Amino acid sequence: MKHARKTFLAGVATASLLAVAACGGGDNEGGGGGGGGDEPEFSTDISGSLELWGFENADEVAQSRIDLAEATVGESDVTVETDNSAFDAQKFTTLAASGNLPDMVLMDRQFVATYAAQDLIMPLDACFDAQGVDPTSYWYPQVVDDVSYQGEVWAVPQFYQPPAIILNMRVLDEVGVTPDQLDASDQEAMIEAAEAMTVLDGTTPSRIGFDPQGVAKAALWMLSFGGGIIDDEGKPMLDDPANVEAVEFLTRLYDAQGGYANVKSFVDSFDVFGDNNSYVADQVGAALFDQWYVNVLTPYVDQIEISGMPLMAQTGEPITAASGSSLVIPTASDNPSAACAYLVALTSLEAWEAAGAARAETTANDPDRNGINAGLFTGSPEADQSIREQYVLDTEYTGFNETIATYYEVASSGQSFGSSPAGQQIQTEVQNAVTSALLGEQEPAAALAAAQEAAMRTYEQAAAGQG
Repeated sequence: MKHARKTFLAGVATASLLAVAACGGGDNEGGGGGGGGDEPEFSTDISGSLELWGFENADEVAQSRIDLAEATVGESDVTVETDNSAFDAQKFTTLAASGNLPDMVLMDRQFVATYAAQDLIMPLDACFDAQGVDPTSYWYPQVVDDVSYQGEVWAVPQFYQPPAIILNMRVLDEVGVTPDQLDASDQEAMIEAAEAMTVLDGTTPSRIGFDPQGVAKAALWMLSFGGGIIDDEGKPMLDDPANVEAVEFLTRLYDAQGGYANVKSFVDSFDVFGDNNSYVADQVGAALFDQWYVNVLTPYVDQIEISGMPLMAQTGEPITAASGSSLVIPTASDNPSAACAYLVALTSLEAWEAAGAARAETTANDPDRNGINAGLFTGSPEADQSIREQYVLDTEYTGFNETIATYYEVASSGQSFGSSPAGQQIQTEVQNAVTSALLGEQEPAAALAAAQEAAMRTYEQAAAGQG
């Protein structure tokens, strides 16, 4: 039996917004930061020790970069200790309250503005200046936007998982649907294509034409309709008319396939990571997936027929969205200058190229991967392109080649969901509201209006706590 490798997956933290009081760290040495609005200073003259928290179950991509970063700072006699447990919001709060946070923490990017507003982490513009890094040219702009707040960059980003559509060509061909009919800028054509590929027993599906991941990807759908969930100031904008239109479309799309409740029950039964996944079993005609899912499908190349296409915005242009993790330096760090040097080394072009080489070796030695290297989506277009040119080679599996190319092509079309001190709560309110609307419990406009009120209360509380 073949098993999909979970080490491929880019983990995303899912935790609720923390209501923690703003608190600064203790004394900072070696180019220290500081709370109370003081700008931190960073030096390239580093020494001492570092504590890093967050690399749980590090795979070859992570370990190769960790090794390089440790060697880089080790040249200055800096030693690194690592807590390999996963990021935990409650633990972060507890450690912050006691002033015992480590020097570096790995977390989902949605947390960054929350902790920035609470003065628990340092702005890193001076860090990048000291290390000679220009964030706006090294990382995708949308990735930098994810970790920016009030005009400053607060984290070192890593990874960028763009969503796109993975097509099940066997199903499309069976019913005579072409990929261009799944262009969401033609709403009626997409709904008709999804309905044509759907197989229902009454209202119970045994195959759905298109899985939009309408709740999990609600914010992306809103962006695709010209809306969004967070405005340029970090405030929630959930009741934007474009967002209402997006949810109304998703409601019609689900209704054409048996209704949201029936589709969700069916999708929840999928063997997502296993031998009878939805592409092997022909349970979907197409679905919206992040890039990592291509890796899950590689053991099944002889059992599936896939291709890829971007999600199209209502403007008719491709669209995707930035998501991923980041590394922050807490205000309480005892050695921020060394932490800065480590994190820059960890996400450098050299580090990503080492990771690319490590992934290529694993691909060559693992028969389950069938020689398919789907690349690494690092957050840096320079690193992505370097790895693609060296290691992402065309194979005999044309559909996989097309799908992998789709993700590379759509990456430049990415947008940021926005950055807010209430970011996690806004995401929660969005998903709750969309679920309610899709289930028919509330009209989309009413559900989003209620979500906006709740998210705005959280935002105002978070903003009022900024010091």
